[in-house]
Amino acid sequence: MPSAITNGAKIRTNTPAENAYNALDSSNRSIANHQLRLSTGKRINSASDDVAGYITSRALGARSGSLKAALNAVGGASNVANIAQDGLDNINTLVTQIKESASSAASGALGTDEKVALAKAAYRLAQQIQAVLDSTVFGGQQLLTGGFSSEFVIGSRADNSLLTLAIDLTTGNADFNVGGGSFDLNLAATSFAGITGLNLQSLNSVAANSLGIFSSTNIQTTLQSLSDALNNVNKVASYIGGVSNRLTSQEDNLKSQLTNYSAAISRIEDADVAQEQLQLVKSQFLQQASLTSLSQANQAPQGYLQLIRG
Repeated sequence: MPSAITNGAKIRTNTPAENAYNALDSSNRSIANHQLRLSTGKRINSASDDVAGYITSRALGARSGSLKAALNAVGGASNVANIAQDGLDNINTLVTQIKESASSAASGALGTDEKVALAKAAYRLAQQIQAVLDSTVFGGQQLLTGGFSSEFVIGSRADNSLLTLAIDLTTGNADFNVGGGSFDLNLAATSFAGITGLNLQSLNSVAANSLGIFSSTNIQTTLQSLSDALNNVNKVASYIGGVSNRLTSQEDNLKSQLTNYSAAISRIEDADVAQEQLQLVKSQFLQQASLTSLSQANQAPQGYLQLIRG
């Protein structure tokens, strides 16, 4: 720190002027620093401003970036789940309508022509099921045809290992809890929706000379099979609903963490504008005082020269 040192009546070395100059230089540096903080809004603009704070803020920033990427992944996974859920809801409606047609065909009040007409109408609904399967697509991949499986990095643990979520829509997924084998919704499947022997293409084979699955001997089996298929579709929809619930929870968790990390980074890195302005004004006063002192100190040798003239 500067000391009030004088060099007596000397003109070769002007220590007071040097002290005033050093104080002026310090004030100028302080003014520049506070103006930088005010213009950037940051208290830490380089590692030299706060060595420990710099390391901490950069580590928090990196963590925050990872969480933002995870939040984007959660959004993608949610899109997959929502699209698949909508597709299954449509299929649920279509299978329900097919079952209603089969229930109507079971009535003894209907003739053969009426039953054939119901079967043909039901087959059109089955074709629509295939259309729903073919159009339920995300990222160029069909979701409900029994082959989609993907993993999403939805976060990271404290040890920086990845936290992933797998969305498995393959036909053999045991989490579907579907009885009767693999879950398959394709129109040509011989075990539609996990129901062995249920083939919706058989609806198109119903004719006046052979009612097939709408005949009096088969209609009860058909109704039971359609009921079981509908139940299996609902089980798969329930599985996806559970995935969606987890994704919603993870999204809320990530948003909360991002907010907390942003607050922590701000406390370390951001400048207190009011405090910085106060310090700036103080430094500016010191600058003016240093200029005045330097001017006065530079006049001292002129006074000593009077001794020589005298």
